[in-house]
Amino acid sequence: MTKYEKLDEAFDVEPTEVEVTERKIERIKSGSEDIKRDYEYTRGNLYSIIEKGQEAIDGILELAQESEMPRAYEVAGQLIKNVADATDKLLTLQQKLKDVQEEKDTKGPTTVNNALFVGSTAELQKLLKNNTPDK
Repeated sequence: MTKYEKLDEAFDVEPTEVEVTERKIERIKSGSEDIKRDYEYTRGNLYSIIEKGQEAIDGILELAQESEMPRAYEVAGQLIKNVADATDKLLTLQQKLKDVQEEKDTKGPTTVNNALFVGSTAELQKLLKNNTPDK
């Protein structure tokens, strides 16, 4: 008797068979395609949010002017701030994409040359004294 059979017996349930299917995971061919797709999707969403926000601002400002209620003006102010933040996020998105593209372009071999003097301080002073022009 296996441990599962013991559990089936303890809980008074009938064992069931589960059909297992294999799924293949697709390998990402290129990260730049995903970045571009995500960028376009996010950009489209931000444009939609901004446009809907503009319509909402127009409506709430009209309502605030008709009712002259302070709360309506407060909501209008908050809505204007939210639309401005969404616009700001759109510019930030542009900058992030630019940074990612620059990061890809700058990857490559870099050379760092460090000069190191190995010797005593007396030898360094002699070397410096001999290389300085006489006055």
